[in-house]
Amino acid sequence: MDQDQFLSAALQNPANAIIAEELFRLALPDAWLVSGCLVQTAWNVLTRRAVDYGVNDYDVFYFDPDTSWDAEDKVIRLLTERLARRGIQVEARNQARVHLWYPRKHGLPYPQLRCSTQGIDRFLTRNTQIGIRRTADGYEVYAPNGFSDVAALIVRPNPGPNFSAANYETKAARWKALWPEITVLPANGATAPRPT
Repeated sequence: MDQDQFLSAALQNPANAIIAEELFRLALPDAWLVSGCLVQTAWNVLTRRAVDYGVNDYDVFYFDPDTSWDAEDKVIRLLTERLARRGIQVEARNQARVHLWYPRKHGLPYPQLRCSTQGIDRFLTRNTQIGIRRTADGYEVYAPNGFSDVAALIVRPNPGPNFSAANYETKAARWKALWPEITVLPANGATAPRPT
């Protein structure tokens, strides 16, 4: 599977195309549609399921130097209002402020990021380290690990400072129940070093 084939599969889910178009229209800074909604749609195309089967929500990353909760909440409410009437549940997060709440929520440190793609790089699984965004000329795709795991239906841990074997196993179990065809690689060996 190459980038064009992946993009073609991901955009078969009308919600993905609608969100990407809406983000382009709104011109949110460094905005990407990311992760599971893209990969799960591709899995659905590959396994001949309904394109939105198993997709819980649609994740949006953007990067706004205004790290106030009020600014992020305004974006969340705007996207919710614009997309809820189309039956699309979006979860938007300003990647410029993740370091402010992540340690409190997860008990682990989180570095201050400089752009949205750094947030994509920190995903729990390598196969979901993908983002797309609409441009004036079509689409831009960010996929540091390519698309071979998506095409082969492989779930692979992404070891790093925020990796959690328990969270990985929970996520992988949910996916395996929905898509029995996937191969889940073990979390062992992916455990991150403890912070010093």
